[in-house]
Amino acid sequence: MKAIAILTTIGMMLLGLSSCNSAPPSNSVDPTPANEQVEATSQATIKIAPSSSTSTVLKLLVEAYQAQNPAAKLEFIVPSQSEGSIVAVKNNLADLAGTSHQVTPEEANGQLQYHELAKDLLLVATHSSVTGVTNLTTAQLRAIYKGDITNWKELGGPDATIVVLDRPEDESAKRLLRQYYLDQDPTTSDAILLSKETELIQTLQDTSYAIGAFSLAYSVINQLPVNRLSLNGVAPTLANFNQGDYLMVRQMGIVWNKTPSDATQAFIDFIFSPEGSQVLQKNGFVPIS
Repeated sequence: MKAIAILTTIGMMLLGLSSCNSAPPSNSVDPTPANEQVEATSQATIKIAPSSSTSTVLKLLVEAYQAQNPAAKLEFIVPSQSEGSIVAVKNNLADLAGTSHQVTPEEANGQLQYHELAKDLLLVATHSSVTGVTNLTTAQLRAIYKGDITNWKELGGPDATIVVLDRPEDESAKRLLRQYYLDQDPTTSDAILLSKETELIQTLQDTSYAIGAFSLAYSVINQLPVNRLSLNGVAPTLANFNQGDYLMVRQMGIVWNKTPSDATQAFIDFIFSPEGSQVLQKNGFVPIS
């Protein structure tokens, strides 16, 4: 099923690109003067394929880069899972991709370069209607997702049914929840499954008595009116992460062709510059030096 989803995403990308860019015949002569050709190359459009979990961080970096370089042209193509974004770069549909896992040698196939970009804390949060609950133990969180605890009053909250918002098992947020808290217990069949993190975040804000896990940085950037929960008495903060107390963190990275265009290389240089690191840190991410 994952392979079909990736192929479908690539097909959509190809249709979109072919409708916008008609390549000239290979034997045609470009009448553009040499000096204008150089300018066009420097302003070549950089196509970015974000994964669902890296969309926010890449958009922040693009905005900061364009503020410094108004002539720069960057555009996003359809977000997908990390695997689909990586394949987009391999097939020259994108110049740079975001991924929430380190690229394997098989995925790189000798043609891709990977570099970790930042770490993103994941938090467990509830809708603002959930009062009286500020901390969950591992046992309590596991019982919620398993369906053994179904009412907030069992945890000191309101007398209301818990609405569990969930992500697919192969998504980074769900994998980390299992690694640190849920183990391999089955998730309740009453959970609402949402394919994209942005969908889960919006649903959490719109649904009374809901609970879900997503990016702390996204919550900080957008000042979301949700209740951020401590887990086993440890709050999801950068300070607690830096002290080694908060462990649920996902790795974010970018992938590009080993022979990038000059325009793409300039953007990559900015991403890993002190200015790029400041953008990440200011918005709740942990930059990688």
